[in-house]
Amino acid sequence: MSRELHLNVNILNAGVFGGSWRFPGTDATASYTIDHYTEIAKKAEAAQLDAIFLADGPVLDPQVRHRPGNNLEPTTVLARIAAQTERIGLIGTLSSSYNDPVELARRVADLDYVSGGRVGWNVVTTAGPVAARNFGRDGEPDHALRYRRAADFVEQVVATWAERTEHASPQGRPVVVQAGGSSDGRRLASRVGEVIFSADQDLEHARAFRDEIRAGAADFGRRPEDVVVLPGLSTVVGSTEAEARQRRELLDEVLPDAYARGRLAGQLGFSLDGLDDDAPIPAELLVEPDEAGGSQTFYRMVKGIIDRENPTLRQLLKKLSGGGGHRIVVGTPEQIADDIERWFLAGAADGFNVMPDVLPSGFDHFVEQVVPELRRRGLFRHEYAGTTLRDHLGLGGPDVPQGVWDRAPLEAAR
Repeated sequence: MSRELHLNVNILNAGVFGGSWRFPGTDATASYTIDHYTEIAKKAEAAQLDAIFLADGPVLDPQVRHRPGNNLEPTTVLARIAAQTERIGLIGTLSSSYNDPVELARRVADLDYVSGGRVGWNVVTTAGPVAARNFGRDGEPDHALRYRRAADFVEQVVATWAERTEHASPQGRPVVVQAGGSSDGRRLASRVGEVIFSADQDLEHARAFRDEIRAGAADFGRRPEDVVVLPGLSTVVGSTEAEARQRRELLDEVLPDAYARGRLAGQLGFSLDGLDDDAPIPAELLVEPDEAGGSQTFYRMVKGIIDRENPTLRQLLKKLSGGGGHRIVVGTPEQIADDIERWFLAGAADGFNVMPDVLPSGFDHFVEQVVPELRRRGLFRHEYAGTTLRDHLGLGGPDVPQGVWDRAPLEAAR
């Protein structure tokens, strides 16, 4: 097989499900310790996964009253993981809205150098008024402005890496990862993204998204094959279908209702107070995705579910289970491998950013049961072929992007 399946593990505190920290046998406060991250990273490396992935936002999320959050700064965690591993890739999320490009370039490049060329930077624009207030702003910047700044920011960071003459990375420069499904996000992905962390529920839509990003990359003079698209995938593994369903049902039972409602309200951009739990969300409250504030990616995901399935509010809360909107697959190792294989062979994904239901137990199930099944099918590696993140992903070192973006709106807003 010419294509190679790529797998990351997204270490989301106690797991992607909103009630994961309450799951029996789980240490609810483990995400406040460095060992939680290093132990999962070691397991990921033993399974020859491409990378570990850390989400982050420069803010204390008010939802921390309902579940633990991502509590440690990503580059700090990745530095510790780098010291305790040898091959696994290290991807951290750092905001383009609330950082300085030169300082960030140095921080990430230094980590890339000391890790032996294993680092990727996940570019996010950081949506939401809470983060804005944390930096003394009255409200979040306009969506289009955030992405104009992100494009300018990435150019500056990559140009700074290109000028670096000392402590050069074995992989040339860190890998640029991008997550965003809005119109602005897709344009940014086509221009600068090497790994695209996407969110999709539908195979055909995911295939069209991947085709669009790769065609857009070609329009910018890039090789389409230098773009790796990894949708998020939430997994619930059981030795039988019944066991997997029981695990999912228990996760739904321990989900804090206040967290699920707050999360959904944040994604939709309006309060759920006063809405009937046993009726669909009123259509007049929903705007088109490109008109939404905040994260248009997850608004688009949730609205897509509403448009296709017309669930009641109660059904929608259960379907999302506080996990944000990424696709959830529940089943045996063989069934989950079937799903991964189907999406991969259909060209809907180059692999997945795997988000286990509960950490560490859900990840143990994935690497001990699903990964061997993928290997039996000839889909996933048995050992690393190289030492850098670019080696794992099959990526070259593209040219420095410059002179493409219209900076006038950004400059006018400063």
